[in-house]
Amino acid sequence: MAKALTAKFIDSVKPSSARKEIPDGGMPGLYLVVQPKREQDGKELPASLSWAVRYRIANRARKLTIGPYPRYGLADARTAAGKALRAVSEGIDPAEEKRLGKLARSNDENQVDVVLNEFIRRHVEAKTRESSARESKRLIDAEVRPEWKKRHIQSITRRDVISLLDNIVDRGVGTTANRVHALLRKFFNWCIERDIVTASPVANVKAPAAEVSRDRVLSNDEIRLLWMASDKIGWPFGPMAKLLLLTGQRRDEVAAAGRREFNLDVKEPVWTIPKDRSKNGIAHAVPLAPAASDILNSLPVVEGDANLMFTTTGETAISGFSRAKAALDAEMLKIAQQEAAERGEDPENVQLAPWRFHDLRRTCASGMASLGQPIHVVEAALNHRSGTIQGVTAVYVRHDFLEEKRRALSAWASMVEEIVGKSSSGTNIVRLAGSRPL
Repeated sequence: MAKALTAKFIDSVKPSSARKEIPDGGMPGLYLVVQPKREQDGKELPASLSWAVRYRIANRARKLTIGPYPRYGLADARTAAGKALRAVSEGIDPAEEKRLGKLARSNDENQVDVVLNEFIRRHVEAKTRESSARESKRLIDAEVRPEWKKRHIQSITRRDVISLLDNIVDRGVGTTANRVHALLRKFFNWCIERDIVTASPVANVKAPAAEVSRDRVLSNDEIRLLWMASDKIGWPFGPMAKLLLLTGQRRDEVAAAGRREFNLDVKEPVWTIPKDRSKNGIAHAVPLAPAASDILNSLPVVEGDANLMFTTTGETAISGFSRAKAALDAEMLKIAQQEAAERGEDPENVQLAPWRFHDLRRTCASGMASLGQPIHVVEAALNHRSGTIQGVTAVYVRHDFLEEKRRALSAWASMVEEIVGKSSSGTNIVRLAGSRPL
C-alpha cells in the first residue's frame, strides 16, 4: 500500500533518467509525476514535478493533469484531486470538462463582452419592459463591462462576483450592488440555459446590502418649497416634478410620456399610460385634476418623430435626473434660507432633509389617504395592484375605479394648491399658518 506523501519527501525527490509516478497514499488516485530533462520540438525542457489524478469512467482509464509543483502544494493537489473524483462519482469526466473549458476560453465568442451583448439582445430587450431594459443595460455598461469585458465567461468565479459587488458597496451605493447582484443572477442562469456555462458563480452569493423600506414623505413646507423651486428651474424638470407630485406616477412614466397618451381637450381630462410603459405591464388611466391639466397644456411643443411631452430634442425623452434633482435641492435650500433671514433667523442653520423623486409618489399616496380616500382607490390611482385587492377578489373585480381615482387625485391636487397658495393672477406662494407634515 502506498504511503501518504509529505512535503519533506516531495522536496527530497530528485529526477532520474526516466519519467515516474509516485502514488499518494493520503489521496488514492493522486500521483506526483517526476519528469526528467527531455527534448520537445528541438528544445530542452528542465526536470519538473507535477500532479495528476487517475480514475476510470465508463470503463475507460483517464488522467487529469492538476498542475505543477510547487504552484500546487500537497494540500492543494489533494483538494483538486478530491474535487475531480467527486465529479467522477457523479458521472462527470473532469479531464473532458477541462478540455472543453480550455477550448471555450480560446473562443472569442465566449468573451464576457460578447455574451453580454447576446444576453441583452435575446433576453433583456426581448423579454423585459423598455424601462427595465434601459436600466439593465445601464448597470451592465457601468458596473460589469469595465471589470470583465475581456475575460472569458467560463473564467468568472464566485470570488470575482463577490469582489465586484464589494467594490460597489464600498462606493456607498449598496442598493446598486443589490441590483447588479440580481442582474448577474439572471445573466448566469441564462448562460446555463444556453449551455454557455455549467454552473453559476452567483449561486449561494447573497445580496450584499440590506435594504430598508423607505417611508419618506415630504411635509407641507417641503411641498411648498418644491413648488417654488420648480418654478425657478423651469422647463423641463420643473413641470415634471410638479406632475410627479400631483399624479403620483413613476418618474420614467412621466418623463417619457407621449403626447398621444393624453386626452386634454375634454371635460374630464385623462392620461392613459400604455401597458408597454407601465411597470406592472398593465395599461393605466390617470384622471387629471385641473392643476395637472393646466401644467400639461402650458408645456412647449418640441417637434419630432417621437412626439414626446417632455423632450428637448424631439427624438428622445429627457434624462439627467441627478442634475435636475441637485438643481431643485439648491433652489429649495436657497428659498428656505431667504425666508429664514426675513424672519430674523440665521440662514446657515437651515437644512433640508434628503429626498428622492420617488418620494413624491409616496407623498401623493399619503396625501390621498390623509384626505380619507380608501386604500384600494389610492392603490388604483398609483397602478399598484399588490395590495388590498388580492386572490379571488382580484380575479373578479375588473372595475377600473376611474371616477374614484378622479375624486382622490382631484382632492389631493386641491390640497397641494392650498399648500402652495394660488390666486386668480397665477401662482402666489404663501406660508400657511400651522403648516404640518403629511
